[in-house]
Amino acid sequence: MSAVAIIPARGGSKRIPRKNIKDFCGRPMIVYSIEAAIRSGAFDEVIVSTEDAEIAEIAEKAGASVPFIRPSNISDDHSGLMDVLRHATEWCQSKDSSPDIVACIYATAPFISSNDLNASVQLLN
Repeated sequence: MSAVAIIPARGGSKRIPRKNIKDFCGRPMIVYSIEAAIRSGAFDEVIVSTEDAEIAEIAEKAGASVPFIRPSNISDDHSGLMDVLRHATEWCQSKDSSPDIVACIYATAPFISSNDLNASVQLLN
C-alpha cells in the first residue's frame, strides 16, 4: 500500500497573512506538520501544495516535496479543500503513482504527532 500526505498551504490568507510560515517557537509553522509526517514513517511522500514560492522553498528545506505549483484557479479564497486534494492526487496519478491512502495534514497544526499519524495510517491499513 502506498500513502501520500498532502499539506495544503496557500500564501494568500486574508485573516492571518502568511500564517503557514509565521514563526512559531522559532520555526515556520508548516515545518511542524512536515516533520511529523516524515517522522511518522507512514507516508511514501509528503507533498506540499502551494502557489507561493517562499512557502515552497521552506517546505523543501524541511524535507517535503513540492513537485508542482498549485494553479491559480484553486488558490484563491473560494477554492475548496477537495479541489486542492483532487489536484494533488491527480498529479500523483499522472506520474504513475496512484496512492492507496491520501492524508490531508494542515500546515497550521504544530502539535500534530507523528505517532498519531502513523497509528491512523495503520488503522486504515
